[in-house]
Amino acid sequence: MGLFGNFTKNKKESLDMGLSKTKESVFKKLSRAVVGKSKVDDEVLDNLEEVLISSDVGVDTTLRIIERIEKRVSQDKYLGINELKGILKDEIAALLKENNAEDASGFEFPETGEPYVIMVVGVNGVGKTTTIGKLAYNFKEAGKKVVLGASDTFRAAAIDQLQIWADRVGVPIIKQKMGADPASVAYDALSSAKSNGADVVIIDTAGRLHNKVNLMNELTKIKSVMKKVIPDAPHEVLLILDGSTGQNAFEQAKHFTKATDVTALALTKLDGTAKGGVVIGISDQFKIPVKYIGIGEKLEDLQIFRRKEFVESLFS
Repeated sequence: MGLFGNFTKNKKESLDMGLSKTKESVFKKLSRAVVGKSKVDDEVLDNLEEVLISSDVGVDTTLRIIERIEKRVSQDKYLGINELKGILKDEIAALLKENNAEDASGFEFPETGEPYVIMVVGVNGVGKTTTIGKLAYNFKEAGKKVVLGASDTFRAAAIDQLQIWADRVGVPIIKQKMGADPASVAYDALSSAKSNGADVVIIDTAGRLHNKVNLMNELTKIKSVMKKVIPDAPHEVLLILDGSTGQNAFEQAKHFTKATDVTALALTKLDGTAKGGVVIGISDQFKIPVKYIGIGEKLEDLQIFRRKEFVESLFS
């Protein structure tokens, strides 16, 4: 099957293109870090530290990577930019492997005999509704029967946007009017999915309420009500983060991981930014698997996150 296994040539090309701004930025900085150097010394490592931090990998994660590289260099006496790049690839891939569950092989989920429930959380503007639409498309393409639930009743625009995506993808949506009880919408969505033999339900939720306490209470209420229909629901709480915001994405992750039990992450808008290093830092800091990455506007541009292919593309 070759290096990328079932990772198709088209998807690899899309990933390379989607990460092109980050790749270009990292390579330029790496080149400056080693210019005029024949070996990896303390100055190169200091420069490399600066490269990683400025690429939004994050301070703590950067220090962990530098420590690993120092150990490798002292043991193996690697020299030059090509060897350094290889070590950097190896250590980042190892770090991602430690902090993630096994990579998903596709848009699939465990068979439970009942609809698989994904509750989607994240602030407004991160691409939450778009990601839900793309998820619905990819699940449908994988042969799954999908239902959407419009539980972000805080904004009329959120319901309208989700309706547009439901129509575009060709999947049913359960909704009520603006201001309705979000938990009631979730209850109806799960009930409908269950009675109609759906495979997966994707529940949108409000990105922001009046304060953090309200947000926490609302998310907790939605989860409690869903359990009345499907006791194990939600099977997944997916936090959507805008990769182009760099360190702000870390703050959003802190906020939502305190508000609810996030089980997976999706990083969007990586194609429009040089801050793709945020994927590495967030995975490391929060010990929550990055499951999806958004690398373009097309429906197919929501990809399963595969750590080996991501790192390979970043440094290719």
